[in-house]
Amino acid sequence: MNLRLTGFQKKLCNVLQEGVPICWRPFAEIAAALKGSEQEVLRQTGQLKELGVIRRIGALINYRALGMASTLVAAYVPPDIVKQVVETVNSLHGVSHNYQRNHYYNLWFTLRAPTASQIETTLAELSGRFGVDFHSLEVVRVFKLDARFDAQSEGRELLQGSEKIAPLSPRLSAGVPRPLAGANKPAPVQINEGQKKVIAKLQGALEVTAEPFAFLCSQGQQKEDVLRIITELIDKGVIRRIAAVVDHRKLGFVANVLFACEVSQDKIVQTGEKLAALPIVSHCYERQTFQGWSYNLFAMMHGHNINQIQHAINKFTEAEAIDSFQLLPTIATS
Repeated sequence: MNLRLTGFQKKLCNVLQEGVPICWRPFAEIAAALKGSEQEVLRQTGQLKELGVIRRIGALINYRALGMASTLVAAYVPPDIVKQVVETVNSLHGVSHNYQRNHYYNLWFTLRAPTASQIETTLAELSGRFGVDFHSLEVVRVFKLDARFDAQSEGRELLQGSEKIAPLSPRLSAGVPRPLAGANKPAPVQINEGQKKVIAKLQGALEVTAEPFAFLCSQGQQKEDVLRIITELIDKGVIRRIAAVVDHRKLGFVANVLFACEVSQDKIVQTGEKLAALPIVSHCYERQTFQGWSYNLFAMMHGHNINQIQHAINKFTEAEAIDSFQLLPTIATS
């Protein structure tokens, strides 16, 4: 159930999802944009974290740019061992999302590893242990990766751009999401030792303080160096932005569905771009298929109820003449 947030908290939640300014006192710049004080922004941000609306504020890292492999895994898990399999999957390093869905393939999770062969080894070990086939659906093309939820829409819309919030300082430009390239498996970005150290330290959550980047300073590395390195990593595409990650359910987005459809290769780019443009879509990919699963275009959809999502799917499938698709509602977040 969504919480009753103040108007200021809703605006602040949206701003923080867009990306914090890459400057030494980012909350002061946010306060100026919202016509408030730095102290009040810090206090309200802390309260949003206490309420669980904001899960964390930190770097959204593009691991593909670092050359890491990732995939979406689908499996049918017999009901009597679901709990055991879920616990095992959740214990794996590199699993970021794990969902039970209302479908024959009832378990879906994302898995990241340094190489594709390590992913194959991990899935083979899981299969051997549980007698379950774990199917890997690797990304072929990225159409959209932008999970931002409009706190001012009462669960009706995802944030689609900064026009929905108060104008921010130009110094925020390094933190605003850029359009994603469609190419699969881009060449890894080359980064130096100083950049690697900053990425390692940014893996966790930033503290909500007046100077949240101060912990990155070390001997021989001053605040100007820290800000320069962060900006370089954003420009290289290694960091998408430094922003808040929210609990969308607490903002009213209580319904979500994984939508998968079958699209011919001559239409996949055009159809994928149209699907990604839907306001309710946060993620959209072309993925590999496997025997018995011919659906190659995926989208994650969010809304304040299932009817809203169903209406959007009906319009899209009719307009694009798509007659082969699957809806996979979430049963539980594992």
